[in-house]
Amino acid sequence: MQIALTGIYGIGRQKALVLLKDANVDPQKKAKDLTSEEENKLRNVLSKQYKVEGDLRREIQLHIRRLKDIGSFRGSRHAKHLPARGQRTRRNSRTVRGNVRITMGSGRKPSAEKT
Repeated sequence: MQIALTGIYGIGRQKALVLLKDANVDPQKKAKDLTSEEENKLRNVLSKQYKVEGDLRREIQLHIRRLKDIGSFRGSRHAKHLPARGQRTRRNSRTVRGNVRITMGSGRKPSAEKT
């Protein structure tokens, strides 16, 4: 059940374990084997204690927009789609920028015939 809860945005393995402990649900139990009473307990604890899914995404976007509005360095990095936490950009910033390939040789497919 612990792993199944990590499918919810904002719930990791540790939060899932704490959530199951608060709701008195066995962490070894499979998601398909939960009773409706246990599901309701989990829902209640989750809605009272944590921000998840849409609310959490909205809050994160508000934080990023605030950083952009005040003109901070981190806000400018977010606006330019570059890493905001001090990572190098000469190499290995594909996750933030997307798979952008700027130089001519990077990402080219090899030619079909030998020369």
